[in-house]
Amino acid sequence: MELDKDSLADVVVRLRRAQGQIGGVIQMIENERDCKDVITQLAAVSRALDRAGFKIIATGLERCVTQDGDDPAQAKVDRAQLEKLFLTLA
Repeated sequence: MELDKDSLADVVVRLRRAQGQIGGVIQMIENERDCKDVITQLAAVSRALDRAGFKIIATGLERCVTQDGDDPAQAKVDRAQLEKLFLTLA
């Protein structure tokens, strides 16, 4: 299953934000910031990554639903892959 870049533009934005947050966490550790602050930022990064993953899965599900009639066998395989990916994030 392949997804086009246009439908994943929001995912790229989320991942770039997470990338910046990770850089911030690294600086916090290097500057010996309070562990509570570091953990708070790590949790924010984790949520951002989870949301990006769920957005990819949601986009894939939408693709499966809209293209379901084209090839039922492929749609079944795509759904199984999406289910596996979803459970990976859960």
